[in-house]
Amino acid sequence: MNPRLILASSSPRRRQLLEDAGYAFEVEPSGIEEPEPTPGELPDVYAAQLAWRKAADVASRRGSGLILAADTVCSVGGQILNKPRDRSDAERMIRLQEGHDTEVISGVCLYRADRHEWIGAIEASVVHFRPLGEEERDDYLESGRWQGKSGAYGVQDRDPFVSVVRGSFSNVVGLPMERLADLLENYVALTAPAIGSVDRFS
Repeated sequence: MNPRLILASSSPRRRQLLEDAGYAFEVEPSGIEEPEPTPGELPDVYAAQLAWRKAADVASRRGSGLILAADTVCSVGGQILNKPRDRSDAERMIRLQEGHDTEVISGVCLYRADRHEWIGAIEASVVHFRPLGEEERDDYLESGRWQGKSGAYGVQDRDPFVSVVRGSFSNVVGLPMERLADLLENYVALTAPAIGSVDRFS
C-alpha cells in the first residue's frame, strides 16, 4: 500500500494543481523560514535546498506518509527573485524583468517519512516579461496581486504582461506536474541505496 501523499505547502496554487490532476492528498504546511538567497547563490541550489528543508520539516512531525514539497524562484541575469517583501520590492523585481526573459526554477522533493528516504528534481521554464507603461505598472502594484508570488507576478492569474515561452506552464505556477508524475511513477527509486544527499536533485 502506498503511503499517503502530504503537501507541505499552504499555497492555494499548488493545491489547485494537485486537485485538478486528481491527486488525493492532505495538506500540512512547513513551518520553516525561507531565508533570502545569499549573494552568488545558484537559483537551482537555493530552490532545491528549500524544497528539501520543507519536506524534512513536515516528515519529522508526521513520522509517516510521502511528503511533497516544492520551492519556486525566478532568476533574471543570474539574480534570484524570491517573494517580494513589500510594494517597493515588488516594483524593483518587475522593473528588473521588464523586456527580458526570466527563468522560473522549481525544486521538488518527495520525502518518505517512515524511511527517511527522499528523491527530488529541478524543473526550469522561461517566461517573457514585456515592458510596462508607468500607469499600467502602478495599477498592478496597487492591486496587490504580486503578494506572495516569486518574481512579483502570477502567470495563473493571466497577468497580461507575462507569457511562457519555454517549458512547463504548471512549473511557472509553482509545481511542475509533469515532473511530479515522473517522480511518482518511478517511486521505486525511493528504495534505492545512497539516497539522502541534497545533490540527488537532477
